[in-house]
Amino acid sequence: MIVFFTVFSMSSNSQSVRIATFNVSMDATNYLEPGQQAQGDELSTRLLSGKSQQISNIAEIIQKTRPEIILLNEFDYSNQSATDVHNFINNYLKISRNNSKPIDYPYFYSAPVNTGVDSGMDLDGDGVASGTKGDAFGFGLFPGHYGMLVLSQYPIQFEQIRTFQHFLWKDMPDNLLSSIKGETAQPYYSQAAQQILRLSSKSHWDIPIKIDNNTIHVLASHPTPPVFDGPENRNGKRNHDEIRFWADYLSVGEQSAYIYDDKGELGGFKGEHFVITGDLNASPKEGDGIKSGIRRLLSHPLVNDTAVPQSEGGKANTPNNHYAAEHTAGWAMRADYVLPSRSLEVKGSGVFWPKSIEPLFRLIKDRKNSSDHRLVWIDISLTK
Repeated sequence: MIVFFTVFSMSSNSQSVRIATFNVSMDATNYLEPGQQAQGDELSTRLLSGKSQQISNIAEIIQKTRPEIILLNEFDYSNQSATDVHNFINNYLKISRNNSKPIDYPYFYSAPVNTGVDSGMDLDGDGVASGTKGDAFGFGLFPGHYGMLVLSQYPIQFEQIRTFQHFLWKDMPDNLLSSIKGETAQPYYSQAAQQILRLSSKSHWDIPIKIDNNTIHVLASHPTPPVFDGPENRNGKRNHDEIRFWADYLSVGEQSAYIYDDKGELGGFKGEHFVITGDLNASPKEGDGIKSGIRRLLSHPLVNDTAVPQSEGGKANTPNNHYAAEHTAGWAMRADYVLPSRSLEVKGSGVFWPKSIEPLFRLIKDRKNSSDHRLVWIDISLTK
């Protein structure tokens, strides 16, 4: 029987590990004044100062939920990301926020992503090749915009990490890239563009983490939102295939044989235990996405989606919505996921979403307070 703890509970015993995902909105656009242009150092400046109220609120949420492993989406990546992460830990997480116990993460992983990386081609159809955010491999104002970060209290097996930043979309069998048509029923992307387009709008990571005698693989990603495009639905189809990638990766035989990582290693998942984490920007029940992609992942025989994280705050946010308790974003949809393998036992789960009448609602009142997404967590047992 699955027990749902209150969102502020610690993992129940030494054999239980709390794993979380949180789109923290710690990207440059969250710190710009009207008319100001992003320079790429906005996050670094605030992490160094230790004085950002928004980041302090993010830290307090993490301190209160206390995950041992957490993926942060929209944490800008740069050449000084190691310094940024240390500043985030030392200047925010390790300092008590409103009497919350400080928290530390001795291990972390951050790496380049596709956002803001110029493709050299006219991908957005404005007649200008390269030089704009719409012509990048992933939408972004600069390389590393909307990046990802994994924090861990357990050792990361860095030499075994697999990344798929450079995997080409065209190399996925039966992909939706070739079905993206413009108004004249001609391919939206030129043949030359289709040859170089990458699947991941940010990246896909397989990060093995050693916990006692076990290894759990954190499968992290942040697919593009299935909106902000046109009738060709290029973002919706990319979102579908970015999510489908994980379903294929977890499969055996031909279904995963096409996959190659950034080191050239072929094939899919080679471990036993995993947790899929990230803002997947898709719901099997709501929203504008192509639902077959997320449904395919949730119904995969190795994925356990029987314990859907819930909150009373989400339920109260849209009380007439049948699925509201499962929502993970202020705009009312389940978008963020922590999906364990069936080899792991789920002991509890939740979404950090205080109701408006509760004191901690101040942390999530609106996007400027912290984020338009909520922290989602599960507790898993390693001794099923």
